[in-house]
Amino acid sequence: MSLQTLTRDQAPSPDAARPRTRRRPVLRPTVVLSSLVLLAALAWALVPELFASYGPTSSVGPSLQAPSAAHWFGTDATGRDVFSRVVHGASHSITAALVAVTVGLVVGTTIGVVAGSVGGLVEDALMRVVDVLLAIPGLLLSLSVVILLGFGTTNAAIAVGITSIATFARLSRSRVLEVRRSEYVEAAFGSGGTLPAILWRHILPNSAAPVIALAALQLGSAILQISTLGFLGYGAPPPTPEWGLLIAEGRDYVATAWWLTLLPGVVVAAVVLSTNRLSDAIGKAERS
Repeated sequence: MSLQTLTRDQAPSPDAARPRTRRRPVLRPTVVLSSLVLLAALAWALVPELFASYGPTSSVGPSLQAPSAAHWFGTDATGRDVFSRVVHGASHSITAALVAVTVGLVVGTTIGVVAGSVGGLVEDALMRVVDVLLAIPGLLLSLSVVILLGFGTTNAAIAVGITSIATFARLSRSRVLEVRRSEYVEAAFGSGGTLPAILWRHILPNSAAPVIALAALQLGSAILQISTLGFLGYGAPPPTPEWGLLIAEGRDYVATAWWLTLLPGVVVAAVVLSTNRLSDAIGKAERS
């Protein structure tokens, strides 16, 4: 066939000859806003004195004073500045949430990686333990662990971390199994690589992104669960400015002092929604 008889459909298009460029990720406004909210919460946790004008336990004015320029979130029943207590409470709630996520991430990922890498009876035994953890409701399991360990922020964080072990284990196991069946991992085994070396160099780096996204999601869930335990009285004791305890202290004044429960609750909701949005963005970036 001569060049003159080539049809238009058979001729190569100009666009096909151009090299394809990878799209740059676009930062959406919601992602930027969520990042700013989390940065503000982390700054509160690290250096609360820069943002709070008063101490978390000192009385600074009349009791049950409505929000104003002097007291942004008003005052509570003993005259303490609610905004200062919320700021100082970030160090308790966020630190406890980080401890909970660390417990779930380390223990759960270790179980999942070992199960997916070794297989056989070891995998069956580990995953049956994971199934038992999944069969117990998270709040019931965390309450049981807190009752066994005792009340307090640290014990509440450990309890919440135990409830997330099964989720991390299942995700990491599925990712390890998926990556291990890939061609480059099979080639590494064929070239004489050992399991620990291949696990460290190939499997773990290519399985980390979904686990990181889950950790971001679990951070918000841990904040919510720790606040729930504090609200029920299983967390930090008064007068600790823990977020769940702050909301619990204002429930008797909902009709007369709405700011005691509403404004700390808005802060908790904003931080949790921000972590969920960032987790969703990390997951989409990894899939693309």
